[in-house]
Parts: sequence; structure tokens; C-alpha cells
Amino acid sequence: MPTVSVGRDRLFAALGRVYTQDEFEALCFDFGIELDDVTTEKAIIRKEKHLEEDVEADGDDEVIYKIEVAANRYDLLCLEGIARSLRIFTGSEATPIFKIASIPRGSMLQMHVRSQTSQIRPYVVCAVLRGVTFDEVRYNSFIDLQDKLHQNICRKRTLVAIGAHDLDTLQGPFSYEALPPQEINFIPLKQEQNFRADALMEFYRSDMKLKKFLHIIENSPVYPVIYDSNRTVLSLPPIINGAHSAITLKTRNVFIECTATDLTKANIVLNTMVAMFSEYCENKFGVEPVEVVSYDGSTAIYPDLSCYKMEVALSDIIGPIGISLDETQVISLLNKMQLQAKLCSSNGEPCISVSVPPTRSDVLHARDLAEVTYGIPYLSKSSL
Repeated sequence: MPTVSVGRDRLFAALGRVYTQDEFEALCFDFGIELDDVTTEKAIIRKEKHLEEDVEADGDDEVIYKIEVAANRYDLLCLEGIARSLRIFTGSEATPIFKIASIPRGSMLQMHVRSQTSQIRPYVVCAVLRGVTFDEVRYNSFIDLQDKLHQNICRKRTLVAIGAHDLDTLQGPFSYEALPPQEINFIPLKQEQNFRADALMEFYRSDMKLKKFLHIIENSPVYPVIYDSNRTVLSLPPIINGAHSAITLKTRNVFIECTATDLTKANIVLNTMVAMFSEYCENKFGVEPVEVVSYDGSTAIYPDLSCYKMEVALSDIIGPIGISLDETQVISLLNKMQLQAKLCSSNGEPCISVSVPPTRSDVLHARDLAEVTYGIPYLSKSSL
């Protein structure tokens, strides 16, 4: 299962209180995650560089908690998601309501998709975070979440690749195209030299991080590429972004694009990114939509942050796991896990109406609700 490294003091600040290690381990156990290891930044660097104990390592002595989370809980892959979920679990915060900015369709940013993309990577979804305030910790968390998603649901970028850009350096509308590599030229991230796309593939063969992604597109006659209206390259997905639109600590408006071979997973990834970091927007939990215009004339607006509605008989939740809980207890337990629940009835049988937020893509069926309900009371009697 994925392990997320977070600074202990920053996590406690986000939780609004300080825990002893035993208290925090108990909280994690109750919630359903695990404090896997306690270390320091200096110790992590020493281990990565295989340094002897008597050799001084870079970094500081900040305590780092390594927290193991479920593989399908993409909302727990960063400090923001863990802290928010634990605050909701302990009752110190309500489940947030994500808001799509109301923008006239004619004023909305657009991404135009060209037909050639169907040959290599057919889907793209986009969103904008306006008025973001980054500091070093938030910025690093933003980058780290992308890496975690790339390794997890994105299947090492084969299914989805994320690009994040400083919108103020770009000019819409944007276009998502697929061109012969000889026709693509740009300066890639962290470089100063202009590269042709086929030459860039050769350049990255010696790059320890990027060389493992080259196989995804290198044998294709066309490479996917995203341009703004000035023909500035935003990204060559799933390999690298352009240097021109790189985000920094000073970035205020972030344009996020996710190209994909799997549209469902692209939506989950986009929703995760904006749900986690819209809390730093000037309009908290507000997200600006982008219209994607396909080559066949069809259009779609992303992101979709609507809640998924479920109505489940109480017996379907508690029956399969054989525990005795009444409606009030089940509703309370579901609410702790960001699943807004209330009592209803269907043909005279007690029923639970559940609103599943966009952050809980792992909840698809009544059995998922049963799993959530089962996990909390049996891990923590105090939850009842």
C-alpha cells in the first residue's frame, strides 16, 4: 500500500492539536490508516545516499511520519487529504462542499482536441485553481501528490499524466494535438536548450527518472502535445512539461491538464488534485471549469465535482457483516468518513441516502458502505 511522508509538526498544526505518538497511532488505527515509521529528513537522506552513521547528511532533524494508506484512497496521498479526513473523522470540521465557479460559457477557457490524438492518447480534462497561495510546504506537497498519483492510479503515467502550469504565462484557448515528433520544438522543464521532440527522447534516455516513461510514446508516429494560442508548448505528455509555464512559489493561477487513455481515471485524478489544493484558493474550495471541445464538435465541461447519490437499504449495509447497528449509528459512522448520510425509506424498509463526494471514488456499491461501517466500530468502540 502507498506510504505518505508528512512532517509531524505540520500535520499536527493542520489537525489543530498536538498528539503523543501513542495517541496519534490510536487515531490512525481508529480511522483505518497506519503510522508505519517515524524518522527524520536527515535520516531519510542518509538512507537514500547509503551514508555511514558517522557521515554528516544534509537536511534537518524534522520528525517525519510515514503513514500507510489504502491503495484506492487517492484523497489520502498528501498531507492536505490526511489532515482534512482526520479533522472530519474527529468532528472538528464538516465535509467541504466544492464549488464550480459560475462562468458564462463564452468566457470559459477552452481546450480544443484534434483528431490525431485518437492515435496515441485520446482524452484530456482540465481545470483552473484561481488565487492559489503557495509556500514551500504547500508547493512541495502539490508536486508530491502528482508523483504519488502517477505511481498509483495513473499506472506510471500510462493511463493518465498530469500537467500543472502557471496560467498567467499562457494565453488561451489551448489545443491538444498529436504531431510527428520532428514538428514539435520547445524548451523542456529544468532545461535552457530548445529540443525537437525526437531528440528529447534521446536526451532523456540517461535520465534516471524520465527514461522509464519514454516507451509510452517513443514508437508512435505522432506525439501528444498541448499548445496555447501563441503555439507555446505547455507539455509533451506523458514525458515532460515545458519550461515556459512552470509553476513556482509565486504562481497564483494554476492550469491543470490531465491527458489519458482512460477517461474515468483522468476525472478521478483531476478531481483529486483540485479537491486537495482548492483549499488554498482565494475562494476556498472553488474551482474554475474548462470546456473541452472535441474534433467531432461535442463539448464537455470539467471538472465534475458533483456528489454521487446512493440509496441503500439498512439491511444491505449491516446484513453482510453481521453486526447490530441502528440507523442513527450507521449514519454517524458514514458521516465520519465524508459520506453524508440521512435516513429515508423504500417500500416501508429503513433506507440510508448517501451523498458520495468527488474525493471518495472508492465508494461505488452498498458493499463499500458496509466496509466503511464495519471498519470503524470494530477498530474503535469509542466511535459509537
